[in-house]
Amino acid sequence: MVGAKYYIVEAGDTLYSVGFRTGYGYKKIAAWNAIRAPYKLNVGKKLKLYGWSKKKTKRKKVAKKKWIKKKTKAKTPLKLKKLVWRWPVKGRVISSFNATDRKGINIAGKVGRKIRAAESGIVVYSGSSLVGYGRLLIIKHNYLYLSAYAQNRRLLVKEGQKVKRGQVIAEMGVGVNAKPLLHFEIRRNGKPINPISYLPR
Repeated sequence: MVGAKYYIVEAGDTLYSVGFRTGYGYKKIAAWNAIRAPYKLNVGKKLKLYGWSKKKTKRKKVAKKKWIKKKTKAKTPLKLKKLVWRWPVKGRVISSFNATDRKGINIAGKVGRKIRAAESGIVVYSGSSLVGYGRLLIIKHNYLYLSAYAQNRRLLVKEGQKVKRGQVIAEMGVGVNAKPLLHFEIRRNGKPINPISYLPR
């Protein structure tokens, strides 16, 4: 979807899930569409997936810069929070990270095995509207980082709920190959990064 100019909001979408789906991240989409916290979206809304045109007036550009600067300044303390990641589930990594076509890792296990939050944060998406992810949870840890837990059998937390590191948040389901697994991602500023680089050895 990266490269598309617009996205039409569907039922169940949140700004975080749209940012996750498109690969741009919620912050860019919020800035491009002048959406402010708590980032409410209406079904059918047309979201721009690109920056401001050079044809925009200077006044609007200045206003946008001031708004972004204000938001960034307000969120700065969150950037400084040190995250201590833990494995979301015990198991063998059966699929490694590849920035082009594998945006996370797959961890093998058993159906129903407990999935735990890799770090403390707030659940910003809990649902199954993202094709290819099954039942998915997205947790926002701070202004920069999100983690995603996909292909679950059951989701045990709701959007807006605060969770603690190690808290049980879901039960393992099966992937597209019908084998039990958890698909796990970490994203920084909306971009997928290799979870192995952050998880303890």
